[in-house]
Amino acid sequence: MNKKKRYTVMALSALLVASTMAHNDEAKPWTFWYWMYGAVSKAGIHADLVGMKNVGLGGTYLMPIRGVSERPEYQGEAAQLSPKFWEMVDYSFQQADSLGLDMGIHICDGFALAGNPSILPAESMQKVVWTDTIVGGGKKIEGMQMWQPESYKDGKLQPAGSEGGYYQDIAAFAIRCKEKPQLFKPEKIEYTEAVSTAKGYYLAAKPASIIYSFHKPVTVRSMRVVPNGNNIQSQRLLVQASDDGINFIDIKQLVPPRQGWQNTMCDYTFSLPTTTARYFRFSWTPEGTEPGAEDLDAAKWKPLLKLENIILSNQPMINQYEGKTGAVWRIETDAAAKSETVAMADVLPLKLENGMVMGVMVNGNLMNKLPKGTWRLLRMGHTSTGQTNATAGTGKGLEVDKFSPAAVRKLFNSWYALFLNRPHSDVVKYLHIDSWECGSQNWGYQFAEEFKARRGYDLIPYLPIMAGVPMESASRYEQVLKDIRLTINDLVNEKFFKTFTDLAHEQDIEVSHESIAPTFPADGLQHYQYADNPMGEYWLNSPTHDKPNDMLDAVSGAHIYNKNIVQAEGFTEVRGVWNETPAMLKPMLDRNLALGMNKLFFHVTAHNPWMDRKPGMTLDGIGLFFQRDNTWYPEARGFVDYITLCQNYLQQGRPVVDIAVFTGEEIPSRSLTPDKLVPMLPGVFGAERVASEQKRMANVGIPMEESPVGVTHSANILDLKDWCNALHGYKYDSMNKDALLKWNFEYSPKGKLPGNQDYRILVIPQPANTLSAEVKAKIEELREEGIIIIDKPYQAKDFSQYGIEPDVVLPENMDYAHRCVLEATGRKDIYFLTNQEDKERQITATFRTRTSKIRQVVKLSLPAYGSAFVILSNKEDMQVISQTGHKLVEEEGAGFTENYPSVLAVSDKWKVHFDDIRKDTTVTLPFDWSKSADEKMKYYSGHVTFTSSFEWGDSVPVSAEEKMEVPAEKTKTAPSNDGFIKIQLGKIGDVARVLVNGKQYGYAWTAPYEVYVPKRDLKNGSNEIQIVVANTWHNALQGAGEGKAPFKGIWTNAKYRTKSKALLPAGLLSTINIVY
Repeated sequence: MNKKKRYTVMALSALLVASTMAHNDEAKPWTFWYWMYGAVSKAGIHADLVGMKNVGLGGTYLMPIRGVSERPEYQGEAAQLSPKFWEMVDYSFQQADSLGLDMGIHICDGFALAGNPSILPAESMQKVVWTDTIVGGGKKIEGMQMWQPESYKDGKLQPAGSEGGYYQDIAAFAIRCKEKPQLFKPEKIEYTEAVSTAKGYYLAAKPASIIYSFHKPVTVRSMRVVPNGNNIQSQRLLVQASDDGINFIDIKQLVPPRQGWQNTMCDYTFSLPTTTARYFRFSWTPEGTEPGAEDLDAAKWKPLLKLENIILSNQPMINQYEGKTGAVWRIETDAAAKSETVAMADVLPLKLENGMVMGVMVNGNLMNKLPKGTWRLLRMGHTSTGQTNATAGTGKGLEVDKFSPAAVRKLFNSWYALFLNRPHSDVVKYLHIDSWECGSQNWGYQFAEEFKARRGYDLIPYLPIMAGVPMESASRYEQVLKDIRLTINDLVNEKFFKTFTDLAHEQDIEVSHESIAPTFPADGLQHYQYADNPMGEYWLNSPTHDKPNDMLDAVSGAHIYNKNIVQAEGFTEVRGVWNETPAMLKPMLDRNLALGMNKLFFHVTAHNPWMDRKPGMTLDGIGLFFQRDNTWYPEARGFVDYITLCQNYLQQGRPVVDIAVFTGEEIPSRSLTPDKLVPMLPGVFGAERVASEQKRMANVGIPMEESPVGVTHSANILDLKDWCNALHGYKYDSMNKDALLKWNFEYSPKGKLPGNQDYRILVIPQPANTLSAEVKAKIEELREEGIIIIDKPYQAKDFSQYGIEPDVVLPENMDYAHRCVLEATGRKDIYFLTNQEDKERQITATFRTRTSKIRQVVKLSLPAYGSAFVILSNKEDMQVISQTGHKLVEEEGAGFTENYPSVLAVSDKWKVHFDDIRKDTTVTLPFDWSKSADEKMKYYSGHVTFTSSFEWGDSVPVSAEEKMEVPAEKTKTAPSNDGFIKIQLGKIGDVARVLVNGKQYGYAWTAPYEVYVPKRDLKNGSNEIQIVVANTWHNALQGAGEGKAPFKGIWTNAKYRTKSKALLPAGLLSTINIVY
């Protein structure tokens, strides 16, 4: 049944003055502030920070990027860590302090990730390396020298056998081989017509085959694929064999592992069924390619086979061992491959001193001879991965060992702590750990000791497994490999993230980190337990680089670990085209607010050291150009105020999420995107979604699209804009094993996690036979406590059969967020609603209240891409108001709307002034200056002031509404001064601020482009109205590129890419209405 309740609707047209409620500073968005190439000036610092303050930001993360020597033409003088650099840092701290802005500092120079010149090779990220020597048994091996494996020297990795360099032995082994190990070199290599080798590697765009021919049959048990670059297609080969070169049989269809974008550190090893043949054919077709995702990054691009080499071996190897050892972020998906690998019979430890074999341990005795047979001697050790904080300047150095607290402390003291010792460093409130772009490590400080302490057995006897050697049995070596990854996960969390958090908290500083996946082989949620403010990332107009999983990692990580603030690095653009506007950004912003973000960090504000070059410095064209010399930056205050208002509400209370989805026990792992849930919840998603998802994943024809200009990619990449409210009124979080096992029932019947997050449903996508005994036991405990367990495909359309109605019922292309606030006076439920369509809509929303039998229905009018807050409360004195306190009137059958029935006349003539070219003209509206015959106006980008007037007072007729309110026996000759007039700008290009009688009243930056003015501020008679319009840089940069710059000083280091030379509309593009 429906029962009337009291509620407040906050309409977020986003064009009005600041909210009637006071915002806390925590609700203000921040920005990343990049100092590029050491080109920094005090004038620029002051202008940047004043701009941030004026636009309404709360603070900034200061991050110097790249070095002076990389772009000497910029004449940078503030090289990182130099006296000039510290002078600029001191000045920025003083300026921020005087302006009331807070700051954060990254853990190292640059933004990726944690390196420093002070880090020695032994203190850097480590990897396991090895060399092979094949010998015959029965001969003396004592005194035999073994080649040193790969080592690190003078800033680079050098190949095995090189002299010197940093390298440390771990152990050596003798492995009995049933036959002499061989890597087979074909007598002849042929390929079909579609293959080209002109570039020095095999390249094909159409179905193709490569054929290896041998003089006599060879027996193959494994193969290694060496791709050219990050190429998924080379991992999709169909392996076939033949005795005559004519009739081939299928041996194996290679299945790529799930893999991230930083994936070129290792080749790909595939186990094969033992096969003896003279001919091996490797066939490829683009058909069947997945559309690509964050965990299959290389599949996003145009399907091209790019292959350096295929190496066949007679030795059994562990399938895809490179990822299983933690050397790179990969997850095997070919479960059948385990049965193809034959385990080795004997593995004996060697005694090694300074690379020289001193003997072999046989039955516990040191012998100087190996037993008879063929033996593979394996020398295993570790060296630096060679990874650096690549985007740094003079603060560049090796990436710190993520398993060494001492090395982490050294890094902290060598960079971050230096900032804390500067004057005015009290402005520094955050330590930030940014994009994980330094790959993986599978060895480090006391790794073997930590492994033994945590896993309960010694890793060293099993070390050959890390070289891909199958030992004992498939089940045994797979367990050892899993234990290695579990240990890696434990150490990166406890030794790296926790150490940084402890160091920061000692200084009363909060910590934020971004996602660790899909680059480092760990649990993508667990590290957020050590973040005060988990951070995700999303990209604008960049399908190949967008990070829906990053955002879901941060949101779920925050929720399961009791973190209220979910930060987001927002609106990064891989190729900015200078047409970006706040209206363009709003739909994406709102989707991420609905997802769970509640603190935006704009990416990026690039410091512009020059006062006479505009738009100025950028991150080499990457990122949203949210900086002082962007034309519409002053008018962005309206956009920022809107964000602040939203975040103010969405930081209150805690999120309401019904469903937890278990991420499993595999390492690496991360949150699940909604498409991964369709097989488990087909009924809730609906038949249409099931069918569309099957079609998307089939990817028939490999459809491609171009976005942005010059970037061609799969048209079927997952885009969260297509998944608004995908579960039709239910929200979900991903939950890792750590959080699952901590789930308790302090307040029955709803489970309480460490984050005090209520979940009523647990979805288990993994097959039961993959779950450990402790996880199975926990699931049964949850079941007994009343949690609904979904461990097989759920066909019902909702969970009402369990008494769990949809939280909110909305039309298509709407999304929402729900926060619950428990106050002394009762409960308050805050719903954020977002219209994701580019048109005005009359919507009906139905809300679930505390008892499922009571539903609250609200009708509401939302503009194109509009949004609203609906607040349900048990208080008795609620009213319906707009963002600025304007009363929304509930009209019968129309829902909540505003009542402005009368229209004022505005003069047809508008005086127009172009600020930067000092030109004046008089126009009638609409006026699009990009169509002007005057080229200075035509290509103009910047501010233009439109001035006109309107009458108010005795000469203005009373509104129809006011007439109804006046008794019949009385008369009224002029409108009341209570309330507001509303100035409707209609369509504009692109943003505006409105002044009446010289006083500013608001910003028009998104539909419906309206500004409110109190009637009491109007004069009796003529009132001047000024509308200051700003367009984007697009037209001026287009003109400058054609030699028609509208004014001097136009310069940027961002390449200007656009398909069309057409100019964008600019100005007041419709007539102006004033209603009251």
